Amino acid sequence: MASVLPLLLLLLCSYQSLVAHAGDGQSYKVLSLNPKAVCSEPNAIPSSSGGTTVRLNHRHGPCSPVQSEKKMTDEELLRRDQLRADHIQRKFSKNAGADDVQQSKVTVPTTLGSSLNTLQYVISVGIGSPVVTQTMTIDTGSDVSWVQCKPCPNPPCHAQTDSLFDPTASSTYASFSCSAAECTQLEEQGNGCNSNSQCQYIVVYGDGSSTNGTYSSDTLTLSDSDVVKNFQFGCSHAESGLNDQTDGLMGLGGGAQSLVSQTAATYGKSFSYCLPPTTDSSGFLTLGAPSGGSSAFVTTQMLRSKQVPTFYGATLQDIAVGGKQLGLSPSVFSAGSVVDSGTIITRLPPTAYSALSSAFKDGMKQYPPAQPRSILDTCFDFTNQDEISIPTVALVFSGGAVVDLDANGIMFGSCLAFAATDDDGTTGIMGNVQQRTFEVMYDVGSSVLGFRSGAC
Repeated sequence: MASVLPLLLLLLCSYQSLVAHAGDGQSYKVLSLNPKAVCSEPNAIPSSSGGTTVRLNHRHGPCSPVQSEKKMTDEELLRRDQLRADHIQRKFSKNAGADDVQQSKVTVPTTLGSSLNTLQYVISVGIGSPVVTQTMTIDTGSDVSWVQCKPCPNPPCHAQTDSLFDPTASSTYASFSCSAAECTQLEEQGNGCNSNSQCQYIVVYGDGSSTNGTYSSDTLTLSDSDVVKNFQFGCSHAESGLNDQTDGLMGLGGGAQSLVSQTAATYGKSFSYCLPPTTDSSGFLTLGAPSGGSSAFVTTQMLRSKQVPTFYGATLQDIAVGGKQLGLSPSVFSAGSVVDSGTIITRLPPTAYSALSSAFKDGMKQYPPAQPRSILDTCFDFTNQDEISIPTVALVFSGGAVVDLDANGIMFGSCLAFAATDDDGTTGIMGNVQQRTFEVMYDVGSSVLGFRSGAC
């Protein structure tokens, strides 16, 4: 029975990923190409935690709490994804060196949401007293959290599904003065003072979109029993280039302003999330370390940059396709890789990507090749196919941690969900497609990254 249960859980998803072994000795997974139009019952299994957990969903699809009127095309999504990847890589290229990415529990459900418009996963939390529900995208590549606040005429603010947060209606709301330490701590994201001597913030994202307003604090409600008092966030009164229907952003980066840093005394500087395999299923976000420690996870050392503290990184050592390692030299991955919830497609050094693409094509000879799509060039023709058989792909991290990707974490539509960086010296990125179904643990205090398969 124990061997059957994981299979049953996977069959609940609209995409099936079954492992098979072909006559050539390679291992394959079966991927269904028929997404469901209704939200599946949650089958997320958070690791037990002394912290708090909230539900997480894709922002597009039947599980999303914010139904967008217009979904972005894949081509536009990939274009914006490249802008985000370029933005991250520029941050590290400005601080280039041998250690580009240096070494160094509450659970909330997550949903797959989309640069700022590529953030794909959202959570619902409460802000203020009385509580006002806000649907926020999550982002490990951001520190400052924010929601749209009254007054915020449309434009310069975008329409949203939930009620606009009104700071004057909350008995626990307070703005920071310009002389407050919290205002000084904003550094480059500080934006001076307004006429009332209130601290102003501004955040500009990789695609050029931006938000600005008053830096403030109020009560954050994660669940009925989990409340964060004096939570610091931006009260956005103006923005540019933001056109989805979410209410704001929750920063999970490594900087002082992030939710993770602000709640370190309560939950420890540890969090995890599970990104669902499809838009018709849910995952979770948890603040706090697993009560059983990292024993259920495969783990690798977390890398951090002193110059770019927002991001979390790791070191790849090799890649396996069809159950066979490619035998890449670890030096190929010497620039390190950022593990990012907001980038969609994984970026690899060209040497690694070329080897991966070649090996994957060898295992896909039963399908005709197709034209590239935007940044993706390993594509296939799946016309009239209800399900496909694809070679397994596993990422091998330093310390021997092997992350065997779910079938939903290998393909983006009809293309391999990987792309090459400009050169082998450019920082790589592990995108959110490859993270699907894993509980990804960020134990910042212990400098450990972990992956637990089949968590949602």
